[in-house]
Amino acid sequence: MTAYIEPAPHEFAANYLFDDSGLAPFFAADSKVKAGGGSQRGEFIHQSERWTSTLYYQDSNIVHPSTHLPTGTEWELEEMREFRLSVCRHGEEDPVGEQGFNVHITPRWQGMQIEQSDGTVSEYSIPDGIHEAINVKLQGSNIEFGRYLDLLQSAVSTVGIRSNYFEEPHEYSNIQDAERCVRVHTDASGPIHARDGPIVSMAHLLETDREGYRKLVQNDADEHGDTLPGYYHTVTLDPRRIREAFPDHALPKEVKHYYAREAKNQPEDSPLAHPKVGASYQVSRWDETLGVTPDDLERLEEELDQTVLSVLADAGLDISPTRGSGPFVADAYFEPQTTTEGPEPVGLDLTRVRSTQESVVVKHLADGLSPVQWESLETLVTDGGEVAPVDIAEDHDRHVESVRRALREMEDLVVHEYADVRLRSNYVAELVHDAVDEAEEAVKRAAETSAKALQTAKRGMGESMSNFIAWAARHDIDVDDAIDRQGDDLKLRMGDPDRETPRISEGVSDLERCGAPGRTVPDRRYSV
Repeated sequence: MTAYIEPAPHEFAANYLFDDSGLAPFFAADSKVKAGGGSQRGEFIHQSERWTSTLYYQDSNIVHPSTHLPTGTEWELEEMREFRLSVCRHGEEDPVGEQGFNVHITPRWQGMQIEQSDGTVSEYSIPDGIHEAINVKLQGSNIEFGRYLDLLQSAVSTVGIRSNYFEEPHEYSNIQDAERCVRVHTDASGPIHARDGPIVSMAHLLETDREGYRKLVQNDADEHGDTLPGYYHTVTLDPRRIREAFPDHALPKEVKHYYAREAKNQPEDSPLAHPKVGASYQVSRWDETLGVTPDDLERLEEELDQTVLSVLADAGLDISPTRGSGPFVADAYFEPQTTTEGPEPVGLDLTRVRSTQESVVVKHLADGLSPVQWESLETLVTDGGEVAPVDIAEDHDRHVESVRRALREMEDLVVHEYADVRLRSNYVAELVHDAVDEAEEAVKRAAETSAKALQTAKRGMGESMSNFIAWAARHDIDVDDAIDRQGDDLKLRMGDPDRETPRISEGVSDLERCGAPGRTVPDRRYSV
């Protein structure tokens, strides 16, 4: 069985709800803070590691319930407070100081009210079935996801609170954020964030033109305005888009390639000089929730790891280094090591998707498009909102049935659902947009060619000269109208030498040279 590099945990956030003991944990936190003069400190050992814990309080905007809660429970606390518990790896074992978490402990009861910053009071929504409980909002980093609950129980015990209050999270508990990542050598990471790399390809290929959610960020300037290629490149995809690349996945994710803020000025032997590549769970990109059970955490970790490995493999990096650390760089929390227990990477096959979509466009151009089809495509690539066949018909003074028939004949280019028409993907849209632009430019040059030929004929020039001027106009070469006074030389002004001038009758060959099926992809595998 192949062993692959194992990503490390980075960010994590979750809301844990505990209701088995009602508000007892909250009252216990209040008692211990008061007994300690505002805070309590402790230290403990977990999995042979030293950890510290600090319990303290903060002000609250929960409206004081007076002597009794709406639920009937007696309330004896004079001040409304909320509590914080900071849990950190001991400084002697974590010199970087970024391994730990903080929890925010707040009470919950039916009928609880909160006061907004403007003084207005409103009732806080408590799920049905919850009588009294505490909410523990946890945010941490660089800790394995499955360790947080155990660490929380050990930490509260050291500050005098019973650990069994935090043993059984309610089913409404949920994960808010999570990321797994690797650190890649800067010399090897370029193909990941390149224009044809997996991040850009997923953004442009794995989505229907106007359906679902996707977001591509490409920022090559750091916080100081200095250029650093790949500084912050991400693609965010909702569950539908994710499944197009990972059929077995369900969680919305962000794939990231990013450097530390201070990376630009770091020496090469510093881990911070090299970027991280990670995948993070995006809770805001769907209407469902992910719980905190062991099965939920295992599912989360597997999906994130598989995403990271697949992106690395698609970019040509060796994800199974057998000599040294390969293209990976160790840091305080990531040690390049391989494991056979993780998921197998998925072949993204984005080149195949790209080639398939290119083939569709090439096929239609080769077969020839009717005027109505050209007009429909032109509207689809220039319109910014929803487009219906009737809109296309009105724009070009066509009968709506002619438009619908034209769209049916291009069903592999467009998606037509009810009254909404859109191109199948953003990449198809780019190809079609280029084709429309080239066609319009070709028509313009043809008109200019005819005008030049007519002008030379009127001036009495010979047929050879007329043909030459027409050829020059067709190939973006401007012939000066006046003949040089020193002789019979013509002045020629060349257009863009790199711009290909497609011929409508031969457009297929031009598109094929731009990357249609059969192109080769350079091997980007990194070696040491």
